[in-house]
Amino acid sequence: MATELPYDLTPELAPLSWLIGAWEGQGRLGDGSDGTEIFYQRVDFAEHGLPFLEYRAESWLCEVDGTLLRPLSVEAGFWQVDRPRVDGDVGPGLSPADVVPAYRSAEDVEALRGEDDAFAITATITHPGSMSELYYGKIKGPQLQLATDAVLRGSASGEYHRATRMAGLVNAQLFWRWDTAATEQDELQAHASAILDRMPDPSEGRLAPGAARPR
Repeated sequence: MATELPYDLTPELAPLSWLIGAWEGQGRLGDGSDGTEIFYQRVDFAEHGLPFLEYRAESWLCEVDGTLLRPLSVEAGFWQVDRPRVDGDVGPGLSPADVVPAYRSAEDVEALRGEDDAFAITATITHPGSMSELYYGKIKGPQLQLATDAVLRGSASGEYHRATRMAGLVNAQLFWRWDTAATEQDELQAHASAILDRMPDPSEGRLAPGAARPR
């Protein structure tokens, strides 16, 4: 199945284009069973005319009825198709990319599709408390899987060794799950999961930018 650009978008973002926008909804910590804590989350995927998506997720503990209780955490990072770097790419730092991008059309991007019909992707995610994750994985249609390749922890970070994440569209909703292991000896355990609805307008939603938050 060939990759199509849904609108005027940086070609390399075509495999990730279904993520673009604002999403809000509820999730549960742990395995999601009754008695686990509930949170409300806002996730934003934004494009800036470059071959990556900016990612931000803000989460609040909440009641079953959705009443927000207190802030839970914030994540931020960047997601992109994984491929070898070329001389014309942006960075490091403020080093500009060439005017002509390495991949100029959806047809060019097709060369990155694997034999399993999926695209390799990578994501960097930074957390409060001096911790960052580097993920690698695959995206195939509206489904993706990621696993940590490296975790950077500073002195303020708790134990955290590795993680996996998966996400996909089901009936136009974004379902995601996050499993973690605190130490090298630990097995991966359910950390959190959620079901999010796409906001028709990024300026809308309970946690939209500028919306009032309880203190």
